[in-house]
This record gives sequence, structure tokens and C-alpha cells, in this order.
Amino acid sequence: MRLILLILLALSGCASAGLPPMSREQRAAAWWADVSALSADSMEGRLTGTPGYDRAAAMVVERLRGLGLEPAGTDGFYQRVEFEEQFLDPGAARLRLVARGGAETALRVPEEMVVSRRAPLPQRLDAPLVFVGYGLHIPEANHDDFAGQDLRGKIAVYVSGGPANVSGPLKSHARAERARLLAERGAVGAIGITTTGQQESPWARSVASAGLSGMYFADPAIRNVPGTFFEASVDPAEAERLFARSGRRFAEIAALADASGTVPRLDLRQWLRGTIAPRTRRLASPNIVARLPGSDPRLRAEHVVLSAHLDGLGVGTPVNGDAVYNGALDNAAGAAALLDIAAELRRTRARPKRSILFVFVTAEEKGLLGARYFSRRPTVPRQSIVANLNYDMALPLYPLRSIIVIGAEESSIGAEAAAAAQALGIPLVPDPFPSRNSFTRSDQYAFIEQGVPAVAFKFGFTAGTPEAETERAWRAMHYHSPSDDGSQPVFREDEIRLHDFIAGLALNIANAEARPRWNETSFFRRFAP
Repeated sequence: MRLILLILLALSGCASAGLPPMSREQRAAAWWADVSALSADSMEGRLTGTPGYDRAAAMVVERLRGLGLEPAGTDGFYQRVEFEEQFLDPGAARLRLVARGGAETALRVPEEMVVSRRAPLPQRLDAPLVFVGYGLHIPEANHDDFAGQDLRGKIAVYVSGGPANVSGPLKSHARAERARLLAERGAVGAIGITTTGQQESPWARSVASAGLSGMYFADPAIRNVPGTFFEASVDPAEAERLFARSGRRFAEIAALADASGTVPRLDLRQWLRGTIAPRTRRLASPNIVARLPGSDPRLRAEHVVLSAHLDGLGVGTPVNGDAVYNGALDNAAGAAALLDIAAELRRTRARPKRSILFVFVTAEEKGLLGARYFSRRPTVPRQSIVANLNYDMALPLYPLRSIIVIGAEESSIGAEAAAAAQALGIPLVPDPFPSRNSFTRSDQYAFIEQGVPAVAFKFGFTAGTPEAETERAWRAMHYHSPSDDGSQPVFREDEIRLHDFIAGLALNIANAEARPRWNETSFFRRFAP
């Protein structure tokens, strides 16, 4: 407790030379000014590999340099990441369902089927469809939707959700591993159907973003699926067509999935055939890495990583006449949060024992690629990274009365977080919707895959409250939409309270004698070296 009190005094304490103290109100105004600048139309949505992203990166680097942080990339503050970008022309894509008797029906791309571009696509496709339930392989919970299935040369169709008796993190991990496991079993593709009851945003939002390109690493050695693999999602309103010859209706399947019940496996007795005709090009985009050096001669070589993704969705299909997907809360807010935390640590002359890395990653919207690259090829010795604290879309849409620390139950970071929250008088609450896969959908998961204990943060709420409805409405109306811009009303000073919690947690970890460890009961401790 004494350490936490010292941290709180530091966070509200005297200024360092050249950085005058700022009130919470002043910090809130400065944070929102950074959010507005990073999400301005002139940044063109910060799409990975575009001039708009490069302008945002240059702004961040200039701010880090002004704070006196050390460059910690491979080229100053920058770490270059090379990608292959994949495009799909809807006019050239021709896909159709073919029954065993020869009857054919077209599937319109992208209106009825959105094709993913996060793995190299084949030029043509001709494969039978098989329904594999939730499409989850979770041997730790005695659940395996692939057991006894011959998937060679087939496309696996699956429904959203998962068994009620399996924890959210376990299901999240299985979903993240799905494509790789299917490819290893010989499948040539996968098609997902999210039930209407589990949709976070309307199908039209998926169609609107379908014109955006996909990316994967230029180096096949670090791709999750090294060869070609077809991935797509189908409009739930059209899903009955896939089940038309299976003997079961999709409505029945959806009801079971929404109730987290047992879902059957079925031969769908149809093929998916057609031409995809993708195009590709090479490009590069940087991560940005800065260091606040530690003070302890023994521990300063170790690092606590604070991360946030800088990229957005770029310019896409217009919605209400607006084509710039500004990405203010997703995730200019996170990049600006790291800048505020770094500035406050400098103002308060914080001297953590371990070093703190501020990592702004690219290509999160393309599949956590920037974070995966940094965690697999870090700019510091890999074994020196002791923890990751990730900020992505915390959503300051209502007062900060509680905090969600995603992944708190998996490692000793949870206890540190509880102590830091208690010192600030803010309770922690569990993730109210673990089925959303939040644990694997943002950059902290790239570090977890490498054995590093990691967590992420959200403004807290519980299911069935007005805050839950506010959060749901934001996801339905603004998530991955041009309306996620600087005009949104947010609770700015409450946001700064969250920053102080994250900074206090980072300092707790940086000053502790022992590095964070996975809990004995955590599934993810298997990744630890």
C-alpha cells in the first residue's frame, strides 16, 4: 500500500524541468486535442501503409521526442514492418452454391458474403461445405468440433458463440486459432455465420467495410496460415441457403447457439465454387517505440510495455455522405492516452526501476499484425518484456465508476490492478460480455501468444444497466463507422482518471521485485517460456 500511495503522490506531484504541472481539466483538454488531431479528416483514417498513417506516426514521434523519451525502434523511433496487401474486386468475384444434383445459386460478394483478405486467397474455389458447429477445438474443456471429421479439401462452416461451460478466454483463444487448426487438418477454407442475436453491428457495416484491403506479413514464416486459405462471413439473413439441403434449418441452429447449447455437425450437401481473383502488392508501415529508462541497475534492462494501435480503417464506403473512417475512439483515443501517460510520468519525474516502453502499433485493424510483429521480433530482448498493458477503445461514454481489466483473472497483474484501483477508489468489475472475445481481439493477445502476461482496459459497466445500453448503441451506430469522429461527446476528465490508473499499475509492475507471472489455473501459462 505504501508503494501505491507514493505512486499517487507522484501522479499529482511536482513538475519536472520544462514540463509544468497540469490539472486534470488541462490534461483532459490536451488529450482530446490529440484525439481530434489524430482523427481529423486530414489523417484520412490512418490506414496502414498510407500517407495518412505516416502523418499520424510523424505527429506521435514528434511528441515523444519533445517529451525526451528515448527512441527504441530499429530506426530511431520507427520499426519497419513489411506486408502484402490483398485486394478483392467484387465485380470479378463469382461464387455460387452448387447442390449435389447440380442446382446452382449465386452468392453476391459482398452483399451476401464478405470475403476476408487476411490470408492469401486462392484464385479459384471448388470445395464441399461441412458444418462444424462452433468450429472450436478446446481439448482442455473436452470440446472438439473437429473430432472425427475429415476436413481435407473442404470448407468448414461454423456459427458464432460457444458452449456455456467453457470460459470466455478459452473460447477466445480457440477462435483465434481456428483458421490455423483448420488449415493443419487439410481444410481449404472457413465460413462464419454470426447470429442476429450476437451481432455487435449491422450486416450493412460489414458490407461497407468490404471494399477495404486485407493484409498479411510479407514473410510467410511468421504468418498464422502460411499457404492459401479462404475465409468469409455470410449474412445471417441468407444463412438458410447454406443449410437448405442439410435437413436442418439455420433458425434452429441459431437458437441453440444463442443459448450456448449443443450444436450439431452436418454435411451441408453443397459445394462452393467460383472465381475469387485477388490482387496483391507489397507495402511497409512502421510501429513506433519509445523508452522511459528505468533507474535500477539490475532491473532497468527489463521492460513494461504500454501499447495502443495507431492505425484505423482509412477511407471507405460513404455513410451519410462521409467516407473518412476517422477512428476517434478506435483508437486515436488510445494513442493519445499513451502520450498523456508518458507526459505525466515525465512531469512527475517518475523513476521506475524497470524501463517502460511505449509502443504504438500499426495494422491492428488488419489482424493485430503490428503487435504480432513487435512481440515476435521485438526491438528489445524478448525475455526482457515482463508485461503488456494495452489500451484499445476504452469508450469513455459515461462517468468512470468502475474499470474492466480484461485478463485480470489470468495473471498476477490482476492483483496489482485491484490494489491500484482500490488506491484510487475505483472498483474493478468483470467483463460483462466475455463471448465478445475481447481477450483475443486486440493487441494484448499478440504478447500473450509469446508468453507475456497482459491485460486491456475498458470503462466499467455491468449487463442490464444504462451504461450497457450506451455501450451497445455506440457499437451499433459508431463502431467502424465514419461517425466515430471528434464530434462525439465523451467524459474527458474521467478518461484522465483511467490514465492515472494505468500509469499507477505500470509503475507498480515496474517497481515490484518479481516480474508478473501467470496464475497456476490460467490456460495461458502454457505460453510462458
